[in-house]
Amino acid sequence: MLWRCNKLGDGLRRFRKLTKTKGTFSNENSLLKLLYLGLMDAQEKWTMPLQNRNLTLLQLAIYFDGRLNNVITL
Repeated sequence: MLWRCNKLGDGLRRFRKLTKTKGTFSNENSLLKLLYLGLMDAQEKWTMPLQNRNLTLLQLAIYFDGRLNNVITL
């Protein structure tokens, strides 16, 4: 079963990757623009469908033996 990483941690990792190669920023707005564009790029990847979603749901349903019936539909 594939576990997804924490979205907040992924976002912070992306921000660090964007800013670590830049020496200094001329002003606060240039930093905010860079982070905004990085967030927009990441948002496109976050909205993509999950791979093997149905297989993962079936594995969870077997593992939790009926406790997910009210939560998800297979």
